[in-house]
Amino acid sequence: MRYPTLLALTVATAFALPALAQQAAPAQPNTASATTAPAATASGQAAPAAQAAPATPAATTTIAAALPTLPNHSALLRLVRAAKLEALLSGPGPYTLLAPTDEAFGRLPPGTMDAFLAPANIASLTTILKNHIINGAMTADQIKAAITAGGGRATLTTLSGQPIVATLENGNILLTDAVNNKSYIDTPDLRETNGVIHVTNGISLPKLG
Repeated sequence: MRYPTLLALTVATAFALPALAQQAAPAQPNTASATTAPAATASGQAAPAAQAAPATPAATTTIAAALPTLPNHSALLRLVRAAKLEALLSGPGPYTLLAPTDEAFGRLPPGTMDAFLAPANIASLTTILKNHIINGAMTADQIKAAITAGGGRATLTTLSGQPIVATLENGNILLTDAVNNKSYIDTPDLRETNGVIHVTNGISLPKLG
C-alpha cells in the first residue's frame, strides 16, 4: 500500500510557522469491500451465504495499556509517554484514539521527533496528540452514520478543541484536519474498555500559535 507523503514543512515548522497543507492526498486503504451476489451452485440455485464472523471478544484493557501492544506504533507510544497522556488514556473516557503508524512519523524530516520531545515543546506536543483524541467512543460504523446524517461530512471535535472533518471515499473514512492534512482510517475498531482505537495512515495536526 502506498501511504501519503506528509509535507515535511508541515510538522518541521509547526512550532514556529503556520502549518502548510500536505502536497499529495493519501492512498486509500484496502478496507472497503463490494457486496457480491451469492454464487450459484451446479443446480442453478444460489449457494448459502457465508456464516457471520464470530463476535468480537470483549475488551479487557484500556487504550493506554493497549498502546504498547500495538505493532508499528512505537513512535506514538513514545510521544504519549513524553506528554504524560497515559493517565488520560487510562481514565474512564470513553475516547476514540486516532493512532498514526510508525511509517507516518517516519516520513517527518530528520530531527522532528527530537523537536517534539524537547521540554520547550511539550505543550505543543500535547496539543498535537490531543488532536488525535475524540471525546466519546465512535466505531467506524458510527462515524459513517454521522457522515451520512451530516449530508456527506461529519465534524469530529478533538480534545485539542479543534475539528477533524470525516468524509467517505469509496467506503473508506477520510480524515481532514484543521490545516488540510488528510489521512485514512486504515484499521478500524480496536475496542478497549474505555473506548476505541482507529489506526490511521497519516498525522492529524491542529493549528498552533
